Amino acid sequence: MAQITIHFHHILNDFLAPAYRHREIVHRYDRKASVKDMIESFNVPHTEVERIVVNGQAVDFSYLMQDGDHIQVYPASANPGVPSPLPLRPEPPSPPRFIVDTNLGRLARYLRLLGLDCLYHNDYADAVIAQIASAQQRTVLTRDRSLLRRSLIVHGYFVRSDMPKTQVREVLARFDLYRSIDPLTRCTRCNGKLTATDKHQIAHRLEPLTKKYYDKFLSCPDCGQIYWQGSHFERVMQLIGQLLSHPKQLDTRRQ
Repeated sequence: MAQITIHFHHILNDFLAPAYRHREIVHRYDRKASVKDMIESFNVPHTEVERIVVNGQAVDFSYLMQDGDHIQVYPASANPGVPSPLPLRPEPPSPPRFIVDTNLGRLARYLRLLGLDCLYHNDYADAVIAQIASAQQRTVLTRDRSLLRRSLIVHGYFVRSDMPKTQVREVLARFDLYRSIDPLTRCTRCNGKLTATDKHQIAHRLEPLTKKYYDKFLSCPDCGQIYWQGSHFERVMQLIGQLLSHPKQLDTRRQ
């Protein structure tokens, strides 16, 4: 029976059983396996892994493990000090385009409020999410580890927090999105890009008081939703301020 040692670094320990965290794991196996399969056997999604080092050399997910291998697994933002690391996946679009699973609807709405491209439907099946992510080069945001283990998904992130506003700060920090924020430019209902709309074109859809007191409007060309700076605008701006305050930094120092 072959034996390897494997060490998951930094925030990858979030996925491990307590007995395996922050230590080298001695593991025996009796069949030929790729390093990707071995990593995911410890419940660490491949999308969370940025770099793999075997016996001091960078490898990709297809590497077939050998008896006696010493494996180091690193997340994004961690620097193992290996020159010219071997990329595990192509670079995502910048800024990234997201697709959010069905349990994170509030996160999707908040990201859209900040102007970020974020697909979401409350009836998306996991297989559909994986297909869309692959076809459109979208990064999957989820709290479902099994979803991130689907081979079609190249880019993904497991959202740690279960609080929507904290989730937003977490995603902004993880993907360094603060310079990409452009609030109130996307439809929070469907993700469409908002456009300035002449009042006369939509006058028949406005309530009498809205028609009387407001002249500037935005609308979504995809779903037809209309937006204006009404009495709710101050609350919206307060919400945006809350989402952008106290950015959460991922802890990449934990060993």
